[in-house]
Amino acid sequence: MLTKPLLTVQEVADLLKISDDTVREWIHDKSLRAIKFGREWRIVARDLESFLNARANRPEGDGP
Repeated sequence: MLTKPLLTVQEVADLLKISDDTVREWIHDKSLRAIKFGREWRIVARDLESFLNARANRPEGDGP
C-alpha cells in the first residue's frame, strides 16, 4: 500500500529547515494533512508536496 515511509514532524522540519513547532502549528491549523498514531504525527510525502505546491508563488512548471 505505502511505497514510501511516513514522515515524522522532525523529518519535515529538517527537510524544510524550520522548527518542528511550525510544522505542528500547520497540523493543528489543519493546513498540513497528518495522521496521528498515539501521541505522534506522521505526514505522507504526497500531502507535504501538495501543501508546498499550494503555497508556491509561481505555478508549477512555470520556468524562469
